[in-house]
Amino acid sequence: MTLRIRIDLSYDGTAFSGWAAQPGRRTIEGVLSEALTTILRGPEPVRLVVAGRTDAGVHARGQVAHADIDERAWDAVSGRSARPPEEAAAARLRGILPADVGIRAVTRAPEGFDARFSALRRRYLYRLCDDPALLDPLRRHDTVLVRGPLDVARMDEAAQTLLGLHDFAAFCRRREGATTVRTLLDHRWARAADGTLEGTVVADAFCHSMVRALVGSVVPVGEGRLGVEVPAAVLVGGVRDPRVRVMPPHGLSLEEVVYPRDADLAGRAEMARSTRELPLDGREGVP
Repeated sequence: MTLRIRIDLSYDGTAFSGWAAQPGRRTIEGVLSEALTTILRGPEPVRLVVAGRTDAGVHARGQVAHADIDERAWDAVSGRSARPPEEAAAARLRGILPADVGIRAVTRAPEGFDARFSALRRRYLYRLCDDPALLDPLRRHDTVLVRGPLDVARMDEAAQTLLGLHDFAAFCRRREGATTVRTLLDHRWARAADGTLEGTVVADAFCHSMVRALVGSVVPVGEGRLGVEVPAAVLVGGVRDPRVRVMPPHGLSLEEVVYPRDADLAGRAEMARSTRELPLDGREGVP
């Protein structure tokens, strides 16, 4: 028999070629699968499903994945210790995984849980520094330095115009057969206590490069090169615009994935698997 486990993890994406396993490349999925296979003594590599497939260089504090494993192997993880399998698995993974991957928890997943499709929303953080004197060298791997001062109020105003249910094709790298309709729940900018700019971006789901492109649409507004109305005009245009650049990956971190109560997990997963479309009248609505 098989059972599903949930893995809550974090990682510094600097030295990884993203989440997805790739031959000959160091990836988060690759090292985590290898570690799980080792502690479970599996004959085949453990397959993982993740809430958000982060790109090369992107970090995570609140990533979530699941794996379907043999129940007998799970029960055997504790060995001769009195620890429950959840504690034993987390401890053993921490002992195997490299220092740039952290395990927050390993638990037996509730019925209907799917790390990807059961999620209600994902929250990302993007960090910018617009003053070289303020750039902390200890944070050079998670903060992007830009030239010249940024007007955070203008950036925040422009970001607000993108909220709602839309086709975000102008901000996504297209994939054959995949929809680009998403609900952007929050996009705001503020200056942090250390002087850097922090952008919060929340959506029910994201398509490839969407967060970094959204950031890239408001940075020129903060620089004074584009008007506050331009990002919304790009959104309506529906095609990639040369005025919007995809920002560097290292300023981005997946901070949180939110799930519904256990009783609603399966229903949410079924809903998320259906193709998202805009209402026929083009107005915002519920996906």
